[in-house]
Amino acid sequence: MAHLHRIIVGLGTTGLSCARYLRSKNLPFEVVDSRLSPPGLAQFKAEFAEVTLTLGEFSQELLSDADELLLSPGISLQTAAIKAAAQAGVRIVGDIALFSEAQDKPIVAVTGSNGKSTVVTLLAMMAREAGLSVGLGGNLDGAEASPALDLLRQAPKDIYILELSSFQLETTPHLGAKAAVILNVSDDHMDRYANKHEYEAAKQRIFLGAETAIVNKDEQASQPWINQDLSIARFGLGAPSKGEWGLVQDKGASYLAFENTTVLATNSLKVAGKHNIANALAALALGDAIGLPRSAMLNALTSFSGLPHRCQWLRRVHGVDYYNDSKGTNVGASIVAIESLGELIKGKLILIAGGVDKGADFAIMAPVVEKFVKLAILIGRDAKHIAAAVKNSIDVVFANSLQEAVTIAAQKANEGDAVLLSPACASFDMFNDFTHRGRVFTETVEALA
Repeated sequence: MAHLHRIIVGLGTTGLSCARYLRSKNLPFEVVDSRLSPPGLAQFKAEFAEVTLTLGEFSQELLSDADELLLSPGISLQTAAIKAAAQAGVRIVGDIALFSEAQDKPIVAVTGSNGKSTVVTLLAMMAREAGLSVGLGGNLDGAEASPALDLLRQAPKDIYILELSSFQLETTPHLGAKAAVILNVSDDHMDRYANKHEYEAAKQRIFLGAETAIVNKDEQASQPWINQDLSIARFGLGAPSKGEWGLVQDKGASYLAFENTTVLATNSLKVAGKHNIANALAALALGDAIGLPRSAMLNALTSFSGLPHRCQWLRRVHGVDYYNDSKGTNVGASIVAIESLGELIKGKLILIAGGVDKGADFAIMAPVVEKFVKLAILIGRDAKHIAAAVKNSIDVVFANSLQEAVTIAAQKANEGDAVLLSPACASFDMFNDFTHRGRVFTETVEALA
């Protein structure tokens, strides 16, 4: 059997993007996947009928005989056959390594446990506002996102903005980003890492070969560990020092500021909450690092209404703002949404919640509900469980559908109030998924007179 050059390990979206890229370069490859019917299988067979595809348990011999494995992010480096290949001297990289080797335009790289999709989307808006053509992708989900290598099949761009997961960074030996940031690190993916230090170490690889590291002063894990020639720029929710982005309080109002210059009142943002202010500051610091004009950055910031289904501002009707937080599928997410909006608005919140409760403890919502919510309109299978937890704090009514809940909310809301869909529950009793639930809410709100 001839010596194999490259093997793509794992199909799915990333594997397909690697296959298309290698074919465009006329580089031979084969594909293996441990699953018998991996995602993207039909697509792969249609496009790559002639390429050898091996499904089922990995063959250690086959993988160790390759020169290079292109590993999908869903497959751990600790998998026995992958470890054996590494010990046999096989080069193991991922799609981001190929991407960074294949093009010479600036890359901006963003990782973190929370907020990364918002930050890359915001930065892409800022760059386009400044007249740049932008390739946006990586680990991002959503309409516009695409795997990094698929971006190279489009017309060349001025700049590439990538959201990266720790799994992608593990297989990237040298990223060479113009600007890079770890927004924050909370316990996540502990099924793949021995401990939090190992997870943080994977995230730290984003700084390999970088020009500028953007550091979140409020997050210890955002600080680079490596001692290389890194330029450092900082942001945080406190008052900024020299060369930093932060928040300045003036006459009872709060402003985004660079050093001692205020640039934008936080109440000009359409997205609510401290986490979104931090996301805005991160995007500003990244934009500064790549030389975007401030006017373009501020135009993008004031027009950004959030990502779909994540505390997304929809519209104002009769002085009442409507927010779609359908992605609030657990109690913690809904608490953040209620607190964020509650602190932002002049009036009170009307909360629409309910669905399938996943065994959650709704009692921990009671304090924040009592503080910011005047009425809870509950829907879905486990509405009674939420009612039991909050009925002593606020008024509660039940609705038979999301449409009915919106109608009640519109009747009960006064000018200055806001209506928030943040279910704190899964959607499967009434909807296909959270995006379906969010679409129904959005359409119902759009239809309000």
